Amino acid sequence: MTSTNTRLLAGGAAALALAAGLGFGVARLTAPGAPTAPAAPKAEDSKTAKDTLTMTPAVLQASGIKVEAASTGGLNDEILASATVAAAPDGQAVLTAHAQGAVTRIYKQLGDPVRAGEIVALVESREAASIAAERSVAAAKAALARQVLTRELRLFEQRVSPRQDVERAQAESTAAAAEVRRAQAAAGAARVAADGRSVMVTSPIGGRITSAPAALGAFIQSETELFRVADPQRIQVQAAVPAAEAQRIVPGDPAFVEVPGGRSLAATVRAVTPTLNAETRAATVVLTLASLDGLQPGQLVRARIRPRSATLRTGVVVADEAVQSIGGRDAVFVRTPEGFRVQSVTLGSRGGGRAEIAAGLNGGQMVATRNAFLLKAELEKGAADEE
Repeated sequence: MTSTNTRLLAGGAAALALAAGLGFGVARLTAPGAPTAPAAPKAEDSKTAKDTLTMTPAVLQASGIKVEAASTGGLNDEILASATVAAAPDGQAVLTAHAQGAVTRIYKQLGDPVRAGEIVALVESREAASIAAERSVAAAKAALARQVLTRELRLFEQRVSPRQDVERAQAESTAAAAEVRRAQAAAGAARVAADGRSVMVTSPIGGRITSAPAALGAFIQSETELFRVADPQRIQVQAAVPAAEAQRIVPGDPAFVEVPGGRSLAATVRAVTPTLNAETRAATVVLTLASLDGLQPGQLVRARIRPRSATLRTGVVVADEAVQSIGGRDAVFVRTPEGFRVQSVTLGSRGGGRAEIAAGLNGGQMVATRNAFLLKAELEKGAADEE
């Protein structure tokens, strides 16, 4: 680490820890291998040096500074909406017993992990005993019908029994086999346990128990909810969008989901409901996330949707906190291989935590957003040290 970095880490630690909870050191960009006492730079070179900061990836990560790409278009092209993280249709399951009875065993509790097909509880039931008995009777009748058919075939070969007796035995054996399949299907649908008197409560998906109203010894009716399981990897975001704005959105439109802490997650519009919510009079836009990044069902977030049908504009949009006032001019910090470079910009409209850049920045350029003020503070501190 250079002496400048060491000085910045020591001298700026208190101020930066207070502002961002983390200290970081940056230094103005200097040419490698420069002599100890270089000649005085030209005015143009001096301005370039004052507008440039060096920062290694490790220091950038420790500082908490977020870097994002500037998006193309105008601020008015984005649709802002409050949203909620919800379980996907195949990411949540309600577990019930398919027969009434008493809860005799509970294997899982609230918060426990569950595998797909795993038994979470047992319910002792008369219906289960009846279904198991029917299955046993059907199996016994099928076995007898097969024996009769075997005997009739042997007698027919010996020319003792007529053909109609064989045909009748074949029909009875086929019917008995069909009854076995019906009884087995009924037992499987009810999830009758091996003991023949209980039904198993199993989970169709893997995940965690999010609700567990089941109580040991309680007598329950058929299809009473006993547990609820959610898979944290199968979630979606549901945004409430005014009807007029929802008409501009189609599946496949890009979007971003803003979560607490200044993070922004990429998403895509999966569907737009054709009807409005009766209470909010808003349409529901369902977003699919590219990365979950710790989101949980029930979490409140904000969605930024950019309809592809929006009129193309020459400006770009960045997070409002990316724009800093430096030397009386509006500017952003553009990421470079060595660190950051101050880029003067012309502001358009601002709102909803976003700022439109009318000129001075191109779409796709990486700029500092969250904690960008730390770069400004270091830049001004370096200028003061030179004076």
